[in-house]
Amino acid sequence: MSGARLNRTERELVAAGLAARLDHAEIARRLGRPTSTVTREVARNAGPAGYDADAAEAAARERARRPRAVVRAPGDERAPDPGRTARAAFLDEFAENVVATGVPRTTARVLVLIHASDDGLTAAEIVDELRISKASVSNAVVYLDGLRLIRREREPETRRERYVVGDDVWAASWNESVEANARWVRTTTRGVAVLGPDTPAGIRLARAARFFSSVHETMSAGPWPLATGEAAGVLRALARAGVPVTAEQLRSVLTPEQRAVLRRRA
Repeated sequence: MSGARLNRTERELVAAGLAARLDHAEIARRLGRPTSTVTREVARNAGPAGYDADAAEAAARERARRPRAVVRAPGDERAPDPGRTARAAFLDEFAENVVATGVPRTTARVLVLIHASDDGLTAAEIVDELRISKASVSNAVVYLDGLRLIRREREPETRRERYVVGDDVWAASWNESVEANARWVRTTTRGVAVLGPDTPAGIRLARAARFFSSVHETMSAGPWPLATGEAAGVLRALARAGVPVTAEQLRSVLTPEQRAVLRRRA
């Protein structure tokens, strides 16, 4: 998160820290930010004695609205590339969606950049595109490889690795989530036994176990469930009871959209 702008809540915490006479390093530690980020924020907004969260937020919004100057070589009068602007906006939006799932911001930017490439990227290409360090790229690809969101391919006749996103990346991510929910089911169920099913903590864990069990059961059907809601309940009841059902009866409990999915996957 170190590369992101401070938000309103963080600016209020900066103001509170300054009022409590905390130094920049301590404020940064509490925010989970580099000290330099807090130092620049305070310096550009009237300094420690005059820093105001509302004014700093308003100034930041004004800066964000200003068009950025494009630095060009002398004599280069080309207009900005609208295609690149649209691409950059898309990558930013994509990255924000990934960050919202809990992935670190730099790692999210690396993932979406690889995802938007035609043939994958090398570490050097990622460094050049994102203007981040080789160490940041290395940490990001290790993280993403561990989640099976990317894979490494050796370039022919070179020692360089190229990072690519497989066609099944989201299915692999889904399966990883299924396995994670199964682990939560095992852990919370064991917690009920350890803490006691009649204790407040045990009762709380039992609710969690039921929740994760339900999520796991639903997700185990795959990322393309054939039935949801009331239809899914009917089908589950039929499966548990072992009641034979004709094709016509099955179609009668499915929506038109679900029947279309069946036809496509047949």
